[in-house]
Amino acid sequence: MIKIIKIGAVICSLVLLSACTSGLFEKGDSAPSNPPDVSGIPNAVPKIEKIRPQNQKSYVVFGKRYYPMKSAAGYREKGIASWYGNKFHGRKTAIGERYDMYQMTAAHKTLPLPSYAEVTNLNNGSKIIVRVNDRGPFHGGRIIDLSYSAAKKLDIIGKGTGQVEVRAIDAKTYANQMAKPVSVAAVKPTVPAVKPLPTGYHTHEGDTHNHDVVGPAVYLQVGTFSSIERAESFKSQLAEQIEETVFLMPLYRPQGALYRVRVGPLANVEASELMAVKLKSLGVAESHAVIE
Repeated sequence: MIKIIKIGAVICSLVLLSACTSGLFEKGDSAPSNPPDVSGIPNAVPKIEKIRPQNQKSYVVFGKRYYPMKSAAGYREKGIASWYGNKFHGRKTAIGERYDMYQMTAAHKTLPLPSYAEVTNLNNGSKIIVRVNDRGPFHGGRIIDLSYSAAKKLDIIGKGTGQVEVRAIDAKTYANQMAKPVSVAAVKPTVPAVKPLPTGYHTHEGDTHNHDVVGPAVYLQVGTFSSIERAESFKSQLAEQIEETVFLMPLYRPQGALYRVRVGPLANVEASELMAVKLKSLGVAESHAVIE
């Protein structure tokens, strides 16, 4: 019986190691050979999910025992983020799901599985929301391993790592916040028409909305938010009321990011004026044309 127990323990350890794809064998990992545009991949949407008991047991990796949190409430930590891609694409995660490097997911050593977290790149202010469904990373003092798409949206693919802040998201609180109606009529742009960016400001490569437009494109800016959640909520509500494309254009500043909601591209300035009239009838009191 003792021998059976020992063998079972070894098997369990091997299963855990094979499932925890993140952070164990980075050597030889890579990005996709034909990297897609990830700017259109939406953030993970926090939802209430049952924490799986089998993922809450303590476990040992490389001689160190880890104790998963019973609750993610209040968790916030700054540290180094890394990412994992091709090498682990399609393998099982610690939660038993297949790792998809094009989804907004992440691995963490002790957060409950599954759970959700907001990850902020401390170097450029960009933010994403990921679903934590794997264990890792297990070396290098790193606190979170991001999927390829998540890392790309944070702009840490090239360097391989980045300084981030990870904040756990309570799904119930998030759902309640998103349920609050955003008054379209109350939205007013908080910044003037776009001017050349001063030193220290930049837009994220890949964040611009791609369209087959020759020369400068005309857009209608209909709102600016400091909260990406409210910006996305307003964008979604507006998109349901018009046929034209509605998208976010982040502006990263030293004092914090702004998320601009735009409509377009439009054929010309006259078309933007007609769109402004249409939107006013829908309750968007103020808007302005942007040519880029």
